[in-house]
Amino acid sequence: MRVFLILVAVFWLVPTFGLLVSSLREPTDIASSGWWKVFTAPGQLTAKSYQTLLENDAITSSLFNTIWITVPATLLVVLIGAMGGYAFAWMEFKGRDWWFLVVVALLVVPVQVALIPLSDLFGKIGIFGDIIGVVLFHVGFGLPFAIFLLRNFFAEIPRELLEAARLDGAGEIRLFATVVMPLAAPALASLGIFQFLWVWNDMLVALVFSNSESQPLTVALQQQVRQFGSNIDVLAPGAFISMVIPLAVFFAFQRQFVSGVMAGAVK
Repeated sequence: MRVFLILVAVFWLVPTFGLLVSSLREPTDIASSGWWKVFTAPGQLTAKSYQTLLENDAITSSLFNTIWITVPATLLVVLIGAMGGYAFAWMEFKGRDWWFLVVVALLVVPVQVALIPLSDLFGKIGIFGDIIGVVLFHVGFGLPFAIFLLRNFFAEIPRELLEAARLDGAGEIRLFATVVMPLAAPALASLGIFQFLWVWNDMLVALVFSNSESQPLTVALQQQVRQFGSNIDVLAPGAFISMVIPLAVFFAFQRQFVSGVMAGAVK
């Protein structure tokens, strides 16, 4: 079984390794032979493509735009989703169950349905084409899943624990910040990873709501494709950087992610 899993992992990583090798080769070498040629001609490897990438202002600025879009969209979804999930799980208010059904129903609304109405709305309030418009779109479509996920996690917290905190004088805000949030760290990490990957790799929303000054890396790379070919010396290293950063985030929070996925599976 271990040998089989290792073979599957190696097979799965072949495209990633090929992209890395291609990003370290000259465009002429890429056009003349496959990336596996480096095993017989390792002298082809060079960092010139990455130097070209760093000298491309469109790519470097789009990388920072991606960070400015992804980080706020992830943090806002996690924070607001946690507050909403806690309210639906432990706070009593009129129509709570019906409002939660509305949140669940929003999970099936496709992104494409909202592109035109929100484009018109953002244009009227003056944020169409700005980073804040892209962030708000991702936050709005990320919250239903966040609230649904965290509400189910918070509902598994023992009621006795919350009642003991209330007997000690903790209000709802203090209870949420000092008791519920620390217990929900694995679930919050899992949600954060999902939201980060979704926003970082998105191109459709960014293509519609961003302009040349606010476009993220995915749109910038797409615009590097020429009419009769590809700007491979920019596309290969840019695509690899675009892939490596989400992988680094995933592996950094891998333990919390696994704990969050397995939460509630066993007692």
